[in-house]
Amino acid sequence: MFNQVLLIVWRESVEAILIIGIVHAWLSQSGARVGLRYMWLGVLAGLGLAGLIGMALMSAASWLSGSAQGIFQTVMVLTACILIVQMVFWMRTHARTLKTELESGLAHSVGNAHYWGIATLVAIAVAREGSETVVFLYGMGMAQWYSGAMTPFLIAAASGFGLAVLTFQIMQLGNRLFSWRRFFAVTEVLLLLLAASLLVGGIERLIDLGVLPAGPDPLWDSSALLNDSEGLGGLLATFAGYRAMPPLTAVVGWVLYWGVIATLLRWQRRRIPMTVRHDTSNGMQAP
Repeated sequence: MFNQVLLIVWRESVEAILIIGIVHAWLSQSGARVGLRYMWLGVLAGLGLAGLIGMALMSAASWLSGSAQGIFQTVMVLTACILIVQMVFWMRTHARTLKTELESGLAHSVGNAHYWGIATLVAIAVAREGSETVVFLYGMGMAQWYSGAMTPFLIAAASGFGLAVLTFQIMQLGNRLFSWRRFFAVTEVLLLLLAASLLVGGIERLIDLGVLPAGPDPLWDSSALLNDSEGLGGLLATFAGYRAMPPLTAVVGWVLYWGVIATLLRWQRRRIPMTVRHDTSNGMQAP
C-alpha cells in the first residue's frame, strides 16, 4: 500500500507541478506578472475542488454499510483502474503538445486582459490531477486508512509529493539521463502494472460479493516458488496483480486487460508520429 500511494502521488504531483511550472515561466517571461496571482488562485481552487471530491467519497462511504459499502468500494477500485489507463493514454497523446496548448491559452487570456481565464485554466488542470489522485487513493484503500492508522498513508503521500518536487528540479537541469521523455516512459509502465493489480483486486472483490463466478479456485498454486505475501512475490502482487493461488476469473481478467492495453498501444502508435519535439526554452523541456 505504501509504495502504491507513493507512486500515484509522485506521478500526479509531477504532472501538476509541470503544468504550474510552464504557466509560471511563461507569465514571468512575457512580462504579465500580474497573472501570477491568478495562477496561484487557480492552484488553490483546483486543490479545493479535489478536496471536496475526497470529502464526497468519504461521506458516501460512511452512509453505506454492509454489502452496499462493499459494492461501492469495488466500483471505486475498478474506476481507479480505468482512470489510470485513461490517464496514461491521455498523456501519451497530449504530452508532445501540452506546453504549446497551455501557452496558447495563456496568450489568449493575457492578450484580452482576461486574467481570470488564467485562474480557470490552472484550476481545471490542478483539479484534474488532484481529483484523479483522490479517486486512485480511495480505490487503493483510502477508506480503510481513514478509519484506521493514517500515519503510514500520510507519510507515503508526503514522500510522493516531496519526490515529485525533487524530480521536477532534476528534470529542469536538462540531464539526458533524467529527461521528461524517459520519466513518462518509465512511469507509464509502472502505472499500467498498478492498474492491472487494481483490476485483479476488483475482480476478487466481485467474486467475494458473488457477482462473478470464481471458476476453478485456485487455478494453480505457485506459492512454493513465489509467495505473493512477501519479498519479490509481494512486490509483484502489489504492482502487477500476481497471485500465487489465483481463481480462473482473475487470470482471465488479467490476460484480457493486457490484450486491451496492447491493442490500444498499437492503435495509438499509428495515430501519433514517433518524432518528439523538444523545447528547451527556460530549461522547460516538453515531455
